[in-house]
Amino acid sequence: MTKDHGPSIKDDETYESLRENGMSKQKAAAIANAQANDNMEPSKKGGKQPPYEEWSKDALYDRAQELDIDGRSDMTKDELIEALRG
Repeated sequence: MTKDHGPSIKDDETYESLRENGMSKQKAAAIANAQANDNMEPSKKGGKQPPYEEWSKDALYDRAQELDIDGRSDMTKDELIEALRG
């Protein structure tokens, strides 16, 4: 049975699945809530940002920091890209 994670998590089942796959609490919550919102389509390519390959390593690191990705300080640019897409 799926645990109730409180009112801040809109799709508990998706949240639990993402957490079991090693995703951070913050990222799992953001994805689970986006999927539960009928006005959002998280599987579709969204904004106007260029692909991560065009970002500087510093910009990738800053984004990884925003998402609380563990081990980011030791990652190469390619590893940061993989972790951000993870």
